[in-house]
Amino acid sequence: MEITGLVDNPLSLAYDDLRCMPRISAAPDLVCPGFFVDVANWSGVPIKFLLEKAGIQLLAQQITLVSADGYSRSFSIEETLMEDNFLAYELEGKPIPVLHGFPLRVVFPNLDGSHWIKWLVEIRVE
Repeated sequence: MEITGLVDNPLSLAYDDLRCMPRISAAPDLVCPGFFVDVANWSGVPIKFLLEKAGIQLLAQQITLVSADGYSRSFSIEETLMEDNFLAYELEGKPIPVLHGFPLRVVFPNLDGSHWIKWLVEIRVE
């Protein structure tokens, strides 16, 4: 996973690098409106920690999350840096299955499931 763009220290992190960083666990509702609501225990590294490590530059206005399948979605910096947002690498204490986004899935507890990007490969600061 890479952190690129308007940062002081671009990062290229392996799966094991992320697992050695500060860890957060939570069981937020994963809501896909009109389809399902699921509750599971997710664990991973806080997005705020990673972006602070990369050093967001003053000109930055948004964060774009990019998936391995080419899907991307942009968020405000403030929205992305919320304390409870993280990049999950575990689901119920085990590596996330590919169907659920292995190796990394974004967890935004305050947003619906369409914001929980699967197969994350890049965080682009723009």
